[in-house]
Amino acid sequence: MSNDPSDLDRLVKVFIRIRDQKAELARDFRAQEEALDAKLSLLEKEFNKHCEEHGVESVKTKSGTFYRSTRSKFWTSDWDAMNRFMLEHECVDLLEKRIHQGNMRQFLEENPEILPPGLNCDTEYKVTVRRKK
Repeated sequence: MSNDPSDLDRLVKVFIRIRDQKAELARDFRAQEEALDAKLSLLEKEFNKHCEEHGVESVKTKSGTFYRSTRSKFWTSDWDAMNRFMLEHECVDLLEKRIHQGNMRQFLEENPEILPPGLNCDTEYKVTVRRKK
């Protein structure tokens, strides 16, 4: 690879053109996907309605089977109370095991002498290209 400024400028132009094409494809795909998702949602409502009206949980047809299942989502509107509850009942495993990236970065910056046990870190360079204004 040359360090010639004109070569680098050409590469930046190519990078921006490819990135723009990729963004356009993604927009088109999202629009098409949303239209298809809307159609699927209407069909799912009809299947659910059929199950309710006939008191069944699944239906087998020549083309395939549809069934309905229950899915629950849990959240809290009071994290302080939830934290106290989990500590009181010793059930901290109700949380997912992952580290908040931004908070950990800030903690390490503010406390460079403290390293949490078992902490791993993977750092890599990320190249960003900006369009000329």
